[in-house]
Amino acid sequence: MSAGLLNIASKLAVPAFIGVSVLQASLYDVPGGYRAVMFDRFSGVSDVATGEGTHFLIPWLQRAILYDVRIKPRNITTTTGSKDLQMVSITLRLLSRPDVDKLSTVYQNLGQDYDERVLPSIGNEVLKAIVAQFNASQLIEEREIVSARIRADLLKRAKEFNIKLEDVSITHMTFGKEFTTAVEQKQIAQQDAERAKFIVEMAEHERQANVIRAEGEAEAATTIGRALDKAGEAFVTLRRIETAREVATTLAGSRNVTYLPASSGNMLLNVGGA
Repeated sequence: MSAGLLNIASKLAVPAFIGVSVLQASLYDVPGGYRAVMFDRFSGVSDVATGEGTHFLIPWLQRAILYDVRIKPRNITTTTGSKDLQMVSITLRLLSRPDVDKLSTVYQNLGQDYDERVLPSIGNEVLKAIVAQFNASQLIEEREIVSARIRADLLKRAKEFNIKLEDVSITHMTFGKEFTTAVEQKQIAQQDAERAKFIVEMAEHERQANVIRAEGEAEAATTIGRALDKAGEAFVTLRRIETAREVATTLAGSRNVTYLPASSGNMLLNVGGA
């Protein structure tokens, strides 16, 4: 009996193995973030892409081509001339993905490496065309406008190839040595001009201060002269008394002076003398 079972099992083993192999070949998985384009040997490429999950196909007759439809970054660098003939090196960052509804067309026209074939080409084309419309100084001062122009043109060109751009931005921009040197010299000249302007303003302030000081001294002299004219001899006598008081205070504090003659005219104590 056991020999009969072994005989039956041996006969079924080969068909079972073939059946399992055929079943495995008839299944394919589409991972998350992917879509599958179905190619049929008789009918060609299917118009509708297959979504995520496990699906059936006919072995040998059909083949599933997987596409990554997630957003992918790419940097495009080009060196070109500006409107004023300055050499500019620009790096552009793109975030792109294929149009899921047009995957069959993308596969038929571009293949799986669609981004390698299209994005560098149209990126360089648009960059050169836009940069040539601006002067080097405008590329710096109007960077947002330049970036918007590049984005609008790239969106239009990428759409022709069924590629969607989620973001376009300028990440790096450098200029030739001659332009960089000219900018540095311009900055130095502006700093020198500002410094000279400051020196001129300081000199003007100093001149105004001297004028105000001179006017004040002249007014003070005039006031003193008027006071002398009005006070006459009384003002002179007052000044003599004040001076004599200062001299007497100084001599009184000296150890070498023990007597102050009242008739000493040289010490200005004889205030009434002529």
